[in-house]
Amino acid sequence: MCAAASPIAPAFDGALPSCPFRTLIGLPCLTCGSTRALLALARLDIGAAFSWNPLAAAAGILFVAGGVVAFGVALAGGEVRTPRPTPLLRAALALALAANWAFLVVQGR
Repeated sequence: MCAAASPIAPAFDGALPSCPFRTLIGLPCLTCGSTRALLALARLDIGAAFSWNPLAAAAGILFVAGGVVAFGVALAGGEVRTPRPTPLLRAALALALAANWAFLVVQGR
């Protein structure tokens, strides 16, 4: 799907609105650059995707990979289950969000 959307991705890049949080506060929000990161992934430009928003780029890649794995498990006759988040996983995700936001603030994205 991403590869099929890659030819039209540049058309969206210039038409994206500014972040309202950044406009009001002056700092990037937690998701600033996510749309541009996912558009870069659609163009298969991994480096640009990670430079816009590393967490969104990693989530986009994991989302696609998870879909491929789930499809393979379903084709093999297995059961596709939703994983349950543990407290350790939740803490790791909170730390990843904080680190990603710090990256965005330092980069001035």
